[in-house]
Amino acid sequence: MHAAAFRALGLPHTYEALRVPAEERLHGAEGLRNVVRDLRDGKWAGLNVTVPYKAWAASLADENDASVYGDDGRVAVAANTLVRTADGRVKAYNTDVPALAEELRILAGTLAPWSAMRSLVLGAGGAAWAATMALRSLGAKDVAVRARAAGDPLEAMKKGRIPLPVTQSWQPSRGSEEGTIAVVQATSAGMAGADPGEAVASVVAWDALPKDAVAFDVVYAPPETPFLRAAAARGLRRANGLGMLARQGALALELWLGVPAPLDAMLAALERAS
Repeated sequence: MHAAAFRALGLPHTYEALRVPAEERLHGAEGLRNVVRDLRDGKWAGLNVTVPYKAWAASLADENDASVYGDDGRVAVAANTLVRTADGRVKAYNTDVPALAEELRILAGTLAPWSAMRSLVLGAGGAAWAATMALRSLGAKDVAVRARAAGDPLEAMKKGRIPLPVTQSWQPSRGSEEGTIAVVQATSAGMAGADPGEAVASVVAWDALPKDAVAFDVVYAPPETPFLRAAAARGLRRANGLGMLARQGALALELWLGVPAPLDAMLAALERAS
């Protein structure tokens, strides 16, 4: 998608993968630290960061945007975009948060009662944190997280330093679903090569959801998951993560280069590749 964006903008830039060896991933962030140093020195125009480096990236930046922080505004949780500023500093952002918020806003419509109803997030990792922050930015006051972690359902969240007000066990809850306006599937379940998606689809009481509820799956390959098929059977508006992927990439490009991103060209490139 970035190559398509550069072509559309007539720019000579390239977008390349930089891999940190597994032993460094296990024993520290030295490899990532070197890459961030190269960014600071001007070798790169900007960086994206993938798991498992998102928390480390936030700690290595000179400054963190508000999108990187959790609820308390103090602890940096995750960054997926690093930008070199004009004075040679590195600023970290999380473009997943505004990208997902915009996808949910479009899916649910401008009249969605975010503040009056519950939003449900499935999962307990970085994507669940981004989903929670996105929902809150839309005005959601009641966000519940349904975690698969054994024992205390808060445990996975604690490890990720993700403060959340409501947690639920990994099972359907008709009482909760009856007042839910949005369900966000924020695990890798259903993705090609990951866990099958039937298990995550089975922890939602689909027939209890209001007919105007929406379902969003962060997974984009394959485009149709068991979670989305269950949403379709209930007749709900639904979307996969392809639009979010394109939108977070477009936001990152704008931060790096300071020009409007050709979102349509980026999304079209992803659709051709999927």
